[in-house]
Amino acid sequence: MKVIKKEGTPTTEMRREKGVPFLIFPKLESTEIVTHGFSTRLGGVSEGIFSSMNLSFTRGDQEAHVRENYTRLGKAMGFSCENLVFSDQTHTTNIRVVTEADRGKGFVYPRDYTDVDGLVTNVPGLVLATFYADCVPLFLVDPVHHAVGLSHSGWKGTVGKIGKSTVERMGEEYGTQPGDLTVAIGPSICQDCYEVSQDVIEQFQDAFDHKVWKELFYQKPNGKYQLNLWRANELIFIEAGLRPEQIVTSDICTCCNPDLLFSHRASHGKRGNLGAFLMLRER
Repeated sequence: MKVIKKEGTPTTEMRREKGVPFLIFPKLESTEIVTHGFSTRLGGVSEGIFSSMNLSFTRGDQEAHVRENYTRLGKAMGFSCENLVFSDQTHTTNIRVVTEADRGKGFVYPRDYTDVDGLVTNVPGLVLATFYADCVPLFLVDPVHHAVGLSHSGWKGTVGKIGKSTVERMGEEYGTQPGDLTVAIGPSICQDCYEVSQDVIEQFQDAFDHKVWKELFYQKPNGKYQLNLWRANELIFIEAGLRPEQIVTSDICTCCNPDLLFSHRASHGKRGNLGAFLMLRER
């Protein structure tokens, strides 16, 4: 399958293990302390609009199919499903500190928390999991303090600067300094595909300095705007104290690749979910 990539330096690599393709960032891999990946819609057993690697239990797919998908993906990426810890995404900027007590929540056991769009941990072996179909995955790795974070940033999370909140929470909990981090902005909808209305842009105008507006959006003759969530999240991490060279941004758009990735925009809502996964390895 031909993958449509944005112009520029390649940042995302396709892997295939045990018949299951997934995406990784070589920059994160180079830290040598994490196992990570971003799923595609290929290699699973789901059918119809969920074909085939759907990771959502709540969109109408058969539970047995979804569980088999996780089993296959875990074997391919190198994690055990019993160690998964799920977010509970409602477009907040809430960050949960994940501990040993959370192991399995969302997959093995019910979650006993709600409204969580970001997860951080320093416990090796726990697999942080967040979910997507156009929104932006944010992977944060601190090799100095051996800690990780994974956050879901849609337009609301981006306006709320969840990336900065995740950096700050890792600092509070683990002593992470912005300069310690390696960060990846994952596959998600690109500016060319992401049309939004005036009310969304007004919130970005409130959240970002006027001097960067041209980098974030432009207006079209129809009165709508094209919004750049990738650049917005880069600027948020820089505002949080990171240097540009610590940040790598995906070159793959979910909406440009509807045969490879689930996209809410491309499918008009008839789709499954992708997953981002991040696990700290044992020392």
